[in-house]
Amino acid sequence: MATEAANPHNLHEATFQKLRSLLVEGKIAPGSKLNERELAESLHVSRTPIREAIRRLAADGLVELIANRGAIAVQLSIEDVIHTFNVIADLEGFSGELAAKNISDATLSELAALQYEMMAAYARRDLSSYYRLNLRIHHLINQAANNPVLSQLFTQVNARIEALRFRSNQDGVKWEKAVEEHQEMLNALQARDSARMRKIMIQHVHNKRDVVVQLLKAEALPTAVAETMK
Repeated sequence: MATEAANPHNLHEATFQKLRSLLVEGKIAPGSKLNERELAESLHVSRTPIREAIRRLAADGLVELIANRGAIAVQLSIEDVIHTFNVIADLEGFSGELAAKNISDATLSELAALQYEMMAAYARRDLSSYYRLNLRIHHLINQAANNPVLSQLFTQVNARIEALRFRSNQDGVKWEKAVEEHQEMLNALQARDSARMRKIMIQHVHNKRDVVVQLLKAEALPTAVAETMK
């Protein structure tokens, strides 16, 4: 393909980002097999960037590489979800605490601008744009903590539950609550209130956890009922 030959790096990165979005937004369902040929056809690329993207997604924890089965979209048990969200809550709480102490005025201004854009996406009920901006805000807060080890841990662990964090905003009432919490985060950062920021971040993630667990249990119920009726 001409585009592939002309600028392979850009094409490979774009393929990775597209495939990542399909996983995060649930367009490739958890537990589904990633078919290289079908993905290459749908994304209009060769199988080479698809293979590279799958390797990167496996390293990020969004895909499992299973012998004799190939690449499978990660599917966490409810117990795994709870454990992962609990770890993320502490990581985000620590990030928020450090960010409130170390954040620059320039980063605060950037966060305020992102918050404004995110509110606009929320008003349009544009969940894809909202989530993209939401993720940028969380990463920026994490970076503002100025702790490279913390940033690396956050990125690695958060990748496992990104698709679930995306889904947690599909409930209108819970989504509204999440938006309010983001405004509270910005207020705490502007006040340089580290204790308040830590508390908000931990509660924010715990609320996400509870919504996700409720969703997963609701989805599992019909299957459980069907099994008992066999």
